[in-house]
Amino acid sequence: MKEAFSKTSLHIDDYLDLLNLAVQIGDTKWQKEITRKLQALSVLQTEQVEID
Repeated sequence: MKEAFSKTSLHIDDYLDLLNLAVQIGDTKWQKEITRKLQALSVLQTEQVEID
């Protein structure tokens, strides 16, 4: 389970980098898409923590 948690954390870091880029270029549609994905990953990560 720790490996899955680690992978999810990496995905979140990657999406945060993308969100930062979307903000810098002013792409609000992309920002919303990335935010939705981050919320989904956050839920997944929370569920993994509860299982461990």
